[in-house]
Amino acid sequence: MVAAATAAAELAAWTPDRPAQDALRHALLAFLDARPDACLRSCAPGHLTASALVLDAAGERTLLTLHPRAGLWLQLGGHCEPGDASLRAAALREATEESGIDGLSISEHPVHIDVHPITCSLGVPTRHLDVQYLVRAPAGAVERISDESDDLRWWRLDGLPLGDAALIELAAAAAFGAQRQNISSP
Repeated sequence: MVAAATAAAELAAWTPDRPAQDALRHALLAFLDARPDACLRSCAPGHLTASALVLDAAGERTLLTLHPRAGLWLQLGGHCEPGDASLRAAALREATEESGIDGLSISEHPVHIDVHPITCSLGVPTRHLDVQYLVRAPAGAVERISDESDDLRWWRLDGLPLGDAALIELAAAAAFGAQRQNISSP
């Protein structure tokens, strides 16, 4: 399971490009310092999650999932699991599981953070403190729908579905991050 200290080290190594993102990063660092269970879904005040904006090899389209509980097209991702050594590893695992694509590459650092209220699988209102990474699919990648998704679809970055402003913000951060970050296997 992702240890709070490991997550804190990942966030401390990242320098966001905008003051609002840096403020959120500092808030997550304080939360991790106060809550050793911050990466566990059982942490009712909120918990860190990891997600990935998966881009095609050309960087022109992103793979989104029609989330069964939210009913929205969203990036791939979710809760940290016992085998995840880091937030980065959790984001890559989630992207691989939910897309069915092997050979994905992931950015070294997050590209964005989003905090949103949600009622998790435990049925308790909480917050997801979502640390978001940029992931690239290999050329010729073919997606496969998993049981965690109602549908998967590639969307042009300039034609994302309406309904979730956070997704638009993530896509903008990812487009900028794609120019700045090293994307590799973990």
